[in-house]
Order: sequence, then C-alpha cells, then structure tokens
Amino acid sequence: MAADLSPRARAAEPAGPRLRRASAAAGPAAALLVMMLALAGCGGPPAADPAPPTTAPPPAGAEATTSGIDALFLALMVAHTEQTLEIVGLGLDRVTDERIRTLISAVRATETDELATMRRWLRDAGPSAAAAAARHDHSGHSDAAAGLARLRAAAPADADRVLLDVLSRHQRTAADLARAQVAAGTSERVRDLARRIDRSRTAEVELMAGLG
Repeated sequence: MAADLSPRARAAEPAGPRLRRASAAAGPAAALLVMMLALAGCGGPPAADPAPPTTAPPPAGAEATTSGIDALFLALMVAHTEQTLEIVGLGLDRVTDERIRTLISAVRATETDELATMRRWLRDAGPSAAAAAARHDHSGHSDAAAGLARLRAAAPADADRVLLDVLSRHQRTAADLARAQVAAGTSERVRDLARRIDRSRTAEVELMAGLG
C-alpha cells in the first residue's frame, strides 16, 4: 500500500494520481464520486495556492485549505445528510421498535451537527472551491427519494423493516463516499471528517443489521 501523503503533498499532487488512487480504493458508489471529480475538473488546483516547498512546519491554517475535490465531497455529503435527516424524521413518525427509535434519534443528533459543520466549511472555502461544487446538481446521487417513497407507503406492520433497509442502504453510500474522500481529498480536516463518517455509518449499518 502506498504511503499516506502529508496534507501539503496531497494538495500539490497532480489530480490524475489522486483520482487513480481513489478509484483503486473505492467501492461502486465512491467510484461515482471519483468519476464525477474527474469529469468536473474538480481535481484541479486547490482553491488557495499551496504552501511553497519547505521543510518548516506548515503555516497556521494550512490544513484548513479546501480544494475543489474537498468542496465537491462536502457538497455531496451536505445533500446526502439532508436526505438522511428526512429519512430519520419520517422514521420517527412511523417506526414502533424503541431500539430503532433510539438509534435514529442518535443519527439525527449526530448528522445535524455534521451538517452545520459542513455548511460552514463550504461557506469558508471561498468562491473558487465553492463554485467547483456549485456547478453540479447533487440531488440525484442517491436513492433517498425512492427510499422515502417506500417508507411512506409501507404498511404499519412493515415500517420498522423498511426503515432499516432504506437507512442501511443510504448509510452504506455515505461510508463509500467518505472512503473515496479519504483517498482523494487534500484537506486534512475534511479527510478526518470523512474518516469519522465512514466509521459511524459503518457502525450504524452493523447495528441495524442486528435489529432486523
């Protein structure tokens, strides 16, 4: 396995190697993110000029620099998280198993906080990085609409089972996208968020498998 690059080295690395490395590590959903990054030209230079080569520690705030790749991930994950909150909001109205209600209440609390953070980082990314993400319609990159329709249409006796299936699928996609960001991103704080998203969504899917 190739050695993990420092945040500065990742920012300076050409887009091609980053995207090839991400493609090699990605699952099907994450491969979609990598392909979008390539087609959108979002693997280009960072929004802010990378620090000049030096052996000194990076200047304060250097690791907060958000590239086009990072901004696109944040925009995708903002849309995905908004959909998660729709799913769990509807789920809280429909499910009857108290274990499931406890889990999705925790999901709502966690992802509400993450959503606020990601929106703030997108605002702070500056016009160049934000524009790289804003050029694309991210609403169609999940099956949340179909899942919500299934949950609304489910008979009361089936609501728990349908919620677990819909939310598990949705959270697997989030974990896949997060792993692609860890492989392709340049901002260490965004990659750290992606790692946490991967761990939490994977754990949620495992918990839901035990509740089915």
